[in-house]
Amino acid sequence: MGTDLTRIAANIPAMQNINILGKVSNDIANHQLRLATGKRINSPSEDPAGYMLARGLEARKRGLQVALDNVSNAQNILDVAEGAYSNIMDILQTLKEKATQAADGSLNSTQRSAIDGQAEALISEIDDIVNNVTFNDNKLIDGNYSVAFQTGEQGTEQLSVSLGAADSASLGINAIDLSTANGASTAIGTISSAIDTLAGHMKTLGEYKVRLQSKQSNLSNAITNTESVRSTIEDADFAKEQMEVMKLQILQQTSLSSLTQANSAPQLVLSLFR
Repeated sequence: MGTDLTRIAANIPAMQNINILGKVSNDIANHQLRLATGKRINSPSEDPAGYMLARGLEARKRGLQVALDNVSNAQNILDVAEGAYSNIMDILQTLKEKATQAADGSLNSTQRSAIDGQAEALISEIDDIVNNVTFNDNKLIDGNYSVAFQTGEQGTEQLSVSLGAADSASLGINAIDLSTANGASTAIGTISSAIDTLAGHMKTLGEYKVRLQSKQSNLSNAITNTESVRSTIEDADFAKEQMEVMKLQILQQTSLSSLTQANSAPQLVLSLFR
């Protein structure tokens, strides 16, 4: 827009330069804020759509992170149960050895009674393990542990887990009698069945652990990818922001120079009075 330099009541060039200087200063402040916070979007007014997308992605990431923590907790629980199953399996193997020993006709009744006493102690140890293996006051391997672990950010993303009972009654080894050769012979088959039953429980537990490992890997990848998208939308590009600041600082200086010149222009009117 042109202006008449002989009309000095309103210095239009100076007003225009002030407006430009104000805009440049505001832009510099915005870019410096981004450099200070590391965020390209610091308020919804800067980019409403981007802000909404970033908040949605942040919510997803935080949900995925909690789900990943849940998976870790589930793995810990199954590790505890697996350790208990393994201990009981060792005891069952020892019991089978004792039963095989007691079934031999070369032993006398006193020797078999001693072996039977050892077997009773081992069976009691199995039940002690079952009673003492807990997580958050819940017994894990008494046959009553059945839960659904939340393994994703959606309500339907759950893994239902049920752990088989490993107490002596459930394994069928609390009627065994090694005090006689016949009783010991029968006990061999009973203990073998208990070993197969417990091996089945451990197989099922192992399948749960494989699934949890897969979910852990998927969750970790999803968290990384979600955060990458959010960062692209919301986070500041420091090189770009610094370049913009430098450019705007130059414009700020030129605007100040132009403002100084615009303010001095009306003084030309004084030459009319000479």
